[in-house]
Amino acid sequence: MLDGYSVLAPVYDRLNDTVDYGKWAAFIRECFGKFASIPVTSVLDMGCGTGSMTLELAKLGYDMTALDLSEDMLAVADERAREENLSGILFISGDMCDFELYGTVTAITCCLDGINHLTDREELLACFAHVANYLEPGGVFVFDMNTPYRFKTTYADRDYILEDEGTMCCWRNRLNKKGDIVDFYLTVFEERDGVWHRTDGVERERAYGLRAIENALNSVGLELCDVSAGYGFEKPEKTTERWYITAKKPL
Repeated sequence: MLDGYSVLAPVYDRLNDTVDYGKWAAFIRECFGKFASIPVTSVLDMGCGTGSMTLELAKLGYDMTALDLSEDMLAVADERAREENLSGILFISGDMCDFELYGTVTAITCCLDGINHLTDREELLACFAHVANYLEPGGVFVFDMNTPYRFKTTYADRDYILEDEGTMCCWRNRLNKKGDIVDFYLTVFEERDGVWHRTDGVERERAYGLRAIENALNSVGLELCDVSAGYGFEKPEKTTERWYITAKKPL
C-alpha cells in the first residue's frame, strides 16, 4: 500500500477543485502585510503538494520555493508551473521536519492541513525549529490546521466518495479512541484509455489544541500572532473546523 499522496497525486486537483486558492492567497498576502515586521519578498511553501498555492503566490510576485516529500506531487507542480509560464520557482524534495534551504526567506506557508500530518510532538517541534531557522527575523509563518472539532465530527468514522469524470476516490476515515488521530484509507479508481485502474494508500493526521501549538511555537522562538476561522479574520468558535494561524519570528 502506497502513501496517500502518491495515490492522490494524479487526481488531487480534480478532487479539490472547490478550494479557492486565489482567495486564500489574497488572505495570506494580507497576513504578510498585517503581521510581518519586514517586507515579504521570498516565500517557502512547505508541503506544497501539486503547487496550487505556490503558483498563486508566484502570480502575486513572490520569489517562491516549494517543498514536498512526495516526488509525485512535485512532478505535477513543476508541470503546472511550466504550463502557466511561471519560471523561477525552486521545487525541492524534502521532509518538513528535516530540510535544507540555500538561505533564509521572509515568509513560510503551509496549506491544507500539512501541519496535521506531523503526528507526534517531536515531529512538530522539529518542523517548527526548521521554520525558525530559515525564517528571517520579522518574517511570518502562515499555516492552517484541521481542528479537534473537525476530527470528532466531519472525519470521525465516516466514509466518503469523491467523484469527477474518469476518477473516483473512496475515502474511509478511522478515528482512534482518544479522538486525536485519524487514518485515511484511500482507494482511487482512474480511467485511462477505457480501462479503470485501482490504487490504494493510507494517510494519517493528528489534531492539536491551540495551547499545544502555541507552546511548540514559543519553544523555538516564534510568537503566535493570530488565529482566524476564515479569510476575513473571523474569531474561531467551538464549531470551527479549520484554524488559519500566523506566527512571527521576532526582530
